[in-house]
Amino acid sequence: MSVRPLLELAAARQSGHAHGIVSVCSAHELVIEAALTRALETNDHVLIEATCNQVNQDGGYTGMTPADFRTFVEGVADRVGYDRGRIILGGDHLGPNPWKHLPPEDALAKAGVMIEAYARAGFEKLHLDASMGCQGEPAHLDDVVVARRAASLAARAEAQAPGRPVYVVGTEVPTPGGATEALDHLVPTTRRAVEETYRLHRKAFDAIAPDAFERVIAIVVQPGVEFGHDSVAVYRPERARDLTAALEGMPGLVFEAHSTDYQPGTALAALVRDGFPILKVGPALTFALREALYALDAIDGFLNPNRRSLIDIMEAVMLAAPAQWESHYHGTSAVRHRLRHFSYSDRIRYYWPVEAAQAAVDGLLNRLGETPLAPTLVSQYLPRLYDRVADGTLAATPRALLLQSVRDVLIMYQNAADQHS
Repeated sequence: MSVRPLLELAAARQSGHAHGIVSVCSAHELVIEAALTRALETNDHVLIEATCNQVNQDGGYTGMTPADFRTFVEGVADRVGYDRGRIILGGDHLGPNPWKHLPPEDALAKAGVMIEAYARAGFEKLHLDASMGCQGEPAHLDDVVVARRAASLAARAEAQAPGRPVYVVGTEVPTPGGATEALDHLVPTTRRAVEETYRLHRKAFDAIAPDAFERVIAIVVQPGVEFGHDSVAVYRPERARDLTAALEGMPGLVFEAHSTDYQPGTALAALVRDGFPILKVGPALTFALREALYALDAIDGFLNPNRRSLIDIMEAVMLAAPAQWESHYHGTSAVRHRLRHFSYSDRIRYYWPVEAAQAAVDGLLNRLGETPLAPTLVSQYLPRLYDRVADGTLAATPRALLLQSVRDVLIMYQNAADQHS
């Protein structure tokens, strides 16, 4: 099974040789390419995850079904020469969230069809999240109901791929895409809460999908990490000691922390050491991509001053379709303008697939061409990459600079994952 690296995480920690795995949570083709080329160099497996809103049987906001997403990822793998068999695909927050405006029975029926599609398409890591209330229900459901619905979803997946998927349960996670309020009072999950989550899910699985619980590998908890628009709550091990101690009573399991984006390398390494070895990263990757694109656009502005800037085009694209940012960004018009482009929550990532945005990026790269940029321009606008351009280890072509900007984030995460092995 390609999920072997996931199955080894708990045993590695218990043996005193903790190591982790990086979970790439993105559907951007350049991010996927950066992850696969990095894994090709290191001969590692690569874990790539899609969310229920991003990819589902109705297409999600990417327009892709689970089978489409697999074809897309494997197409990139074939292009760069990476072995398809070393790709682990995951589904995140699989449950009724995309349809929570519907009555519960309808939303859960749609969620069941979705998880069957994920399992049938060969996704092997499935996070079951039925925590949200549907039409007529409270926003936060009773834990017994959540566990029962999660187990029912597992049973639907097992019917499609008996004995194959591994599961992640639990839902105490930050707001998807980043918090919208101050992070001053972020509190880690309590030991009592995670032990109750474990107990209730075990009971529900025993009744509905007994074989599947043996392949539950992780519980989602909040270790005290999060990012907002302008700030990052960095992991503090001393605040999570009570939580991490709970793993001693849950053999074979680790914790999964969401929103580890923008954590410094030392914090990521501490998370792996303390029992959070699945390092999920998404917005930080497209944030780095956007930084590099805007830097290349600044170079293009110097070389070709009479063109329309990428930032102006992206501003128009976002204003024309505000659904993905309007409810997240608040404040004065100047503040909202800044956040549209430079927020850690990186809502701009939803707009890169828009036709006008794609045409703008293609136009930028076509104008700059494939000839290496002058190293002095790299020094001015992409200084973190300059030393490698200067010593000849990195080509100064626009595409290579874009990919390396994303790879540098992945390298930091991989270093943290490998630090204790």
